[in-house]
Amino acid sequence: MTEPVERLTFGKITAFWLPLAATWLMMSLEGPFLAAVIARMVDPKFNLAAYGVAFSFALIIEAPIIMIMSAATALVRDRHSFIKMRNFTYALNGIITVGMLVGLWPPVFDFIAMDMIGLPPPVARLTHGASLLLLPWPAAIGFRRLYHGILIRHGRTRFVAYGTVIRLVSMAATGFGLYFLGSIAGAFVGAVALSVGVTVEALASRFMVAGIMRQLLAGSAEPTLGSRVLTYRYIAKFYYPLALTSILALGVHPMITFFVGKSRMAIESLAVLPVINSLSFIFRSVGLSFQEVAIALMGDRGEHYIRLRNFGTMLAGITVGALALLAFTPAAVIWFHDVSGLSSELTEFARLPLQLLVVMPGLTLLLSVQRAILVNTHHTSPVTTATGIEVGGILLLMFIGIYGLDLYGAVAATGALTVGRLVATGFLLFPCNRALRRLQSA
Repeated sequence: MTEPVERLTFGKITAFWLPLAATWLMMSLEGPFLAAVIARMVDPKFNLAAYGVAFSFALIIEAPIIMIMSAATALVRDRHSFIKMRNFTYALNGIITVGMLVGLWPPVFDFIAMDMIGLPPPVARLTHGASLLLLPWPAAIGFRRLYHGILIRHGRTRFVAYGTVIRLVSMAATGFGLYFLGSIAGAFVGAVALSVGVTVEALASRFMVAGIMRQLLAGSAEPTLGSRVLTYRYIAKFYYPLALTSILALGVHPMITFFVGKSRMAIESLAVLPVINSLSFIFRSVGLSFQEVAIALMGDRGEHYIRLRNFGTMLAGITVGALALLAFTPAAVIWFHDVSGLSSELTEFARLPLQLLVVMPGLTLLLSVQRAILVNTHHTSPVTTATGIEVGGILLLMFIGIYGLDLYGAVAATGALTVGRLVATGFLLFPCNRALRRLQSA
């Protein structure tokens, strides 16, 4: 476990945060890289659309396991808590893998893809094949996030970055290798590359955490002084709101896909959204990487909150400014056309949706700090409520935008995502202030 820090400086925050930021930044490059590969293969419009839908399906299946990293960072402190969290993660991995298999059963999948979303048969077939190839993805994510949480709790954030380097190298090598074979559909290339990359990273993370695990397992069977006695019931109670938050947050993507599939210029929207979201994710990754930093460094009584808040505000200004510079200048054309390989038509189509996402990096940073406060006080239910409000707002705005205002799907989606996140962070202001006061007075 990391030692208490007497005085948390910007330098210390930066040293702790940079490896995690590098990790998220490297992960954010996966989407643009694979989209660029697929865009240069046969039938790019259909394959980009299929890859985007398959990836959305994989995200919703993995949603219950994503917050394991935050839970492990907050809860794993000794042998007792490690064994409990490890077993909890194993069980959850098994459940989500079985759930994915059920969703890929042809009658179930065809109902979702063709009857509900309305995908054309060629896109539906590609989507099913890509989804099958993503079957290892959710469980591998669960393992690696458990190990990463333990590494972060023990201050070994650089090892998290090393694992991501291994993931990117294996993903890129797989993608390039299959690309040059030339006989595999682009959507399948993207799915195989993602599955190989995350599986290799999970194995590497297990190797890197081995020393810490031996120390934990060699400790006393009793909880250490000051640690909470964890039971599976308590972990489930603590984790359920976090899992539900992820399910709601990631589940909105298939729902967005459903609405976009019913909109004007649906195929064009489905083709550009993975590229737009991948670019936006590069900037949002800075905020996502900050959540575990704030959980680990805030202090038992929130004594370092002000420093962390100021650091996050600085990062928010930098990332929003950088994305705005790209979105509102000719640099957007260079990215979409020359880097991502979109046609001139799709490049022009993608510019307005990207501009609607400009403030998202700043809102992501705010949300990360808010979640860190609530996780550290073990008061996670407001996180779920806020996410429910966000998802409900997104779906309502999507319905109004597509069926009421007849907007293009990509424009309706990105506008709804931004407004929904703004409302969610506004809702969390009061419970976070109350939780922070309680933490500081403990």
